[in-house]
Amino acid sequence: MSLADPTGELRELGWDAWFEEAWLDLGAPGRPGRVSRLDRGWSTVLSGRDAAAPVNVRRVRNIGADVAVGDWVVPSDDGERVEAVLARRSAFVRRASFEGARASADTLAANIDVVFLTHSVASPPNQRRLERELVLAYDSGAEPVVVLTKADLVDDPEPPRRELQEVALVAPVLLTSGHRGDGIGDLRAFAAGGRTLAFLGTSGAGKSTLVNALLGAQVQDTTAVRTGDQRGRHTTVAAQLLALPGEGWLVDTPGVRAMSLWLSGEGIERAFADVFELMEHCRFRDCKHDREPGCAVRAAIEDGRLDPDRFASLERLVAEEAALEEEQRAKDKAADRRRAGRPITTAEESADAESGDA
Repeated sequence: MSLADPTGELRELGWDAWFEEAWLDLGAPGRPGRVSRLDRGWSTVLSGRDAAAPVNVRRVRNIGADVAVGDWVVPSDDGERVEAVLARRSAFVRRASFEGARASADTLAANIDVVFLTHSVASPPNQRRLERELVLAYDSGAEPVVVLTKADLVDDPEPPRRELQEVALVAPVLLTSGHRGDGIGDLRAFAAGGRTLAFLGTSGAGKSTLVNALLGAQVQDTTAVRTGDQRGRHTTVAAQLLALPGEGWLVDTPGVRAMSLWLSGEGIERAFADVFELMEHCRFRDCKHDREPGCAVRAAIEDGRLDPDRFASLERLVAEEAALEEEQRAKDKAADRRRAGRPITTAEESADAESGDA
């Protein structure tokens, strides 16, 4: 029996033994709830699946707390603020998109089980963007699924599906049409067992149409895309946690055009597993994959088994991650100096400015 959830109401929100343990690790501070929406310093917190019931919904201040949609939190005794945030089982994190916080993380959603990486077949397939999304998805701790939308708008959606499957590797690539209802059952099946789903994709990719189809209601506004580049306006303006019919939850996020990496765990290795497998067969352990003899990567490129653009993409992502790690180190060092009250030299100020910490 759950100490935090004796009535089973939290289980319907996605509570399980993992979160129970995280709650106990905090000292069982109070009854938890799940964040369904963030609005200018306020969190909407659910304590039951019936979000229409006043007793199951409260708004609490989250100023000073690192909170994302999907988080499990414990409100203070007076219900005015977030007192504790439980450890996250997964989190979709990217690099902050505004210049003043280049070395800071931006969490789009937390405690998600499946990430739908959404691409429109009405636009040319973008393998490089999908590679970047897969790195983020694998690092989140969630299961990535590539979802191709608007299959009703093209005569044959199989060519773009195969092109994206080439870089998706083991991640499934599904064809859908929100207007016709194609593939909606396949998407809904991922919510079995009360799991939480999340969509990620650019504006105009058709996410909102799929959200409406999954929910069986016109919850999200939809708009037409520009005919020139198939981009649309952001019809989803804030991330929110939505209850799916029957069981499960869905996190809808605004369209994201800038997909900047955050510090990677195993995301790059998993997204480029085919390339890393080739590297294992290089003659030299420290092979740079340039002109070294016995390089399995160069051999695969030369005989057509590996797309040179895919390898170049991997190199760019590795370099981007290395640069971010260096920025983070510089930011941490500057913070340590300030905490110690030590004056910062001109040279250190310049280094901080380059890292975005000035």
